[in-house]
Amino acid sequence: MSVPEILECWRAHLAESRRRSPHTVRAYCSAAQRLVGNKELETLEDVAALEASDLRRHLAARRAEGLGNASAARELSALKAFIAFARAETGDPDPAAPRLRGPRIKKGLPRPVTPDEAINLADLVDGTAEESWIGARDRAVLLLMYGSGLRIAEALSLQGRDAPLGEVLQVTGKGGKQRVVPVLPITRDAVAEYAKHCPWPIGADTPLFRGAKGGPLSQGMVQKAMSKARRALGLPDTATPHALRHSFATHLLGAGADLRSLQELLGHASLGSTQIYTKVDAATLLENYRDAHPRAKKR
Repeated sequence: MSVPEILECWRAHLAESRRRSPHTVRAYCSAAQRLVGNKELETLEDVAALEASDLRRHLAARRAEGLGNASAARELSALKAFIAFARAETGDPDPAAPRLRGPRIKKGLPRPVTPDEAINLADLVDGTAEESWIGARDRAVLLLMYGSGLRIAEALSLQGRDAPLGEVLQVTGKGGKQRVVPVLPITRDAVAEYAKHCPWPIGADTPLFRGAKGGPLSQGMVQKAMSKARRALGLPDTATPHALRHSFATHLLGAGADLRSLQELLGHASLGSTQIYTKVDAATLLENYRDAHPRAKKR
């Protein structure tokens, strides 16, 4: 099996057998391609024979190129999975990945934006776009993420058949898991307004959100629009499209939603992923207390 064949088998395994997201597939395939190229590996057996020391040297070289702790940890995870795949494919009696601990990562809490900031961001991308239909499109995407807690990939995966939106929407998340989320009236109106003015025909089997040339809208274009809007509003760099999903979760929890319901709405596989929002809410309360209490900042 040649190197291109190895990489294609790895891609198919991730996308079809493991049902990983397109973003994960790209990242894991890129990591595998770098490893194969740097080590000049030629066969699947060569990959299967790699040990922890080989991974350590490879990551040391990547760190010398400026790779940070979080990126190094993600790359190590991808490479261990790649080697485990190769070992399983070659019939290795011990297909487990090499044991190697990744760098420690200090996990920061998600930084939500306020409800007013979320709406202001959506309105600003609409008002500052070069073409009115593009502004309406970006506003609709951001409101979907904030109002329904969608990941950006989930919002952009919607098809023409999903419109017009009703009070609820069925979306497909990570691992192909489906869930039902509520849709706010403001979001329904925003999507309808975009669809009304979109210059490209929106068929049942075509992407709902289209790029300027008619193809599927890319995540990068949404991120670019929000980056421009947050600078105009003086918001921090943490005000990304994904922060809108964090805001959805934090605001629901603050209003009394229980964790199990929030888990279902967010499409988290485990409750542990959802529990981080209890910390976010506590952090927000503490920040508000420090800002409001007359003696909070005094020693």
